[in-house]
Amino acid sequence: NRRSQKAVVSTQSTGIAKWLETGEKSGFVKKVIHPGLPSHPQHELAKRQMKGFSGMLSFVIDGGIAEATLFLQSLKIFALAESLGGYESLAELPSVMTHASVPAEQRELIGISDSLIRLSVGIEEPEDLIADLSQAFEIVYNKKK
Repeated sequence: NRRSQKAVVSTQSTGIAKWLETGEKSGFVKKVIHPGLPSHPQHELAKRQMKGFSGMLSFVIDGGIAEATLFLQSLKIFALAESLGGYESLAELPSVMTHASVPAEQRELIGISDSLIRLSVGIEEPEDLIADLSQAFEIVYNKKK
């Protein structure tokens, strides 16, 4: 049912956000944006206003557009898509997808850099999603050696 799907997605997205922020690959991540994290500037407000947290999260990958693009190309479970609201896990690079028509200077002002990646977490197993993200980081940063 829809309510239990939302609970699953909320739990999974918060877990993935925590993994990105503090897990074994966190050295490849400059910033994680998710209201379920205590580091989020509106975390306390979100806790008061929300029942669970969003399935959406964003993070800034260490590097630029080349690293972000290779990361997205390396994902096997997360599908590349501009639509971020389905049952399946999706990923996008807002600077060249949903916000491509916004001038670069304006994107930077609103925090949409070429290294900002947005994820929509679906209902797949969280261990599989984390493994997918992990192997994509390995591809990006092993190529830089």
